[in-house]
Amino acid sequence: MAVFGSRTGSTVATHCDCARGFTLLEVMIVVAIVAILAAIALPNYSDYVKRGKIIEATQRLSDARTKLEQWFLDNRTYVGGCAEPPQKLGDLGGTSPFSLACNASDATHYTVTATGNPGQGMDAAFVYTINETNLKVSHGPSGWSGNGNCWAIRKDGSCS
Repeated sequence: MAVFGSRTGSTVATHCDCARGFTLLEVMIVVAIVAILAAIALPNYSDYVKRGKIIEATQRLSDARTKLEQWFLDNRTYVGGCAEPPQKLGDLGGTSPFSLACNASDATHYTVTATGNPGQGMDAAFVYTINETNLKVSHGPSGWSGNGNCWAIRKDGSCS
């Protein structure tokens, strides 16, 4: 004889009226958490990408300075050094986040400037320069601090 409610030999059917899925409150909590994380992560990621592009610009400026110093050693003047093909001075053309401009005003002075290219994700207010004395100066857009003594690569104006 089977005992009612026992698991051995019982034929009692179990029926559960449990609801399946998520409540609206649970879904709203998850959406709120994702929104908060996105509000924090997206600006940080954007700044991270900009810093990578800034490093590319500063490397190109350093390369241009090296080429101009080599020009000076060969010719004893900076005049004509900016007329070198842009690829030799590190300019990559319109696909780069920065465009380079070179100005050799006389035999003993030059300035190379990298300016942000808005079409490639950089604000035009990002301006980095170097000259013959190796003076590195940077300016940034609103929210980014520049630095008169070095190339600032972070929002706070700190240098590499």
